[in-house]
Amino acid sequence: MNTGIIKDPLYLEHICGEYHPESPARLTHIYSMLPSIDTEGIKYIKPRSASHEEISRIHDIPYINGIAATRGTFASLDPDTGASPKTYEAALLAVGGCLSLADSIMSTELSNGFALIRPPGHHAERSRSMGFCIFNNIAVAARYLQVEKGLERILIVDFDLHHGNGTQKSFYSDPSVLYLSTHQFPYYPGTGWYEETGGGAGSGYTVNVPMGYGMNDDDYVFAFQQVLVPIADLYKPDIILVSAGFDIYYNDPLGGMSVTESGFSELARIILDIAQRCCTSGALFALEGGYDPPGLARCVKAVIAMMKGCPEFHYEKKRDPCRGIIDRVKDIKKALSPYWGSF
Repeated sequence: MNTGIIKDPLYLEHICGEYHPESPARLTHIYSMLPSIDTEGIKYIKPRSASHEEISRIHDIPYINGIAATRGTFASLDPDTGASPKTYEAALLAVGGCLSLADSIMSTELSNGFALIRPPGHHAERSRSMGFCIFNNIAVAARYLQVEKGLERILIVDFDLHHGNGTQKSFYSDPSVLYLSTHQFPYYPGTGWYEETGGGAGSGYTVNVPMGYGMNDDDYVFAFQQVLVPIADLYKPDIILVSAGFDIYYNDPLGGMSVTESGFSELARIILDIAQRCCTSGALFALEGGYDPPGLARCVKAVIAMMKGCPEFHYEKKRDPCRGIIDRVKDIKKALSPYWGSF
């Protein structure tokens, strides 16, 4: 089992502000951790920059040009998101890193891979930066795989603390992309209620799992087992793309969840098992949130170890899932039953 890693020093050059939580320290801690991972089965992939044409499959050209115009300057893109002199180049490379990794996975050179990139992407909408995000890395990768590689069914799994409003909007009416998000609710950005299930031809292909404050490993594993696994088995995706947000970590300063390194390892195992069982290709993880840099590095290491097939953490159920997630899963299954039947 070969695992690809995307890393590049340019990702450290995107600076939102001196005290901004989406800081280069997130990646410096991860990059400093990487030498501690056994190199057997690891391949470092050099990222390329995405083209405007590739990005325009998700974002408007005037918006892309507006981001390009920030090159060499400091700018405020929205109340939460800033640009620095090299942000534009870093954002192109963040998207391109996902595309480079996708190419390697599609070539069967790799079983899976992790794009350790920034800026993150899942909040970015068609003509709007939002929530620390500039270009929607995962969404562009999904369209790239469809247009350039001919994939017909793509599953996006998003376990970030925050709902991926940009990704959801990109594919809300599109049955060729199944988007599943677990996220704290109510919380920023305010979207992602379980009744948001897609529109038109895409009805049933958006799956939202709103999670209550304080939910832990057992609650997340239950949600994955009860919702993600059966729907993925029915959908039979060609590839799985993962918006890997680690702000559900128990020590994250922006979050209110209680997931541990063992929990992240188990979530990765479930995703990788689906990929092995259902996919013609593998699984591509891309970094989204996570704002406790030391904890972020430990959690990323736990996921990479599982991707390599050499887990360092072993999940053990500590308690039954809480009543809140049990009831929520029942609501989700009822809302989705017109599209997926009983699962």
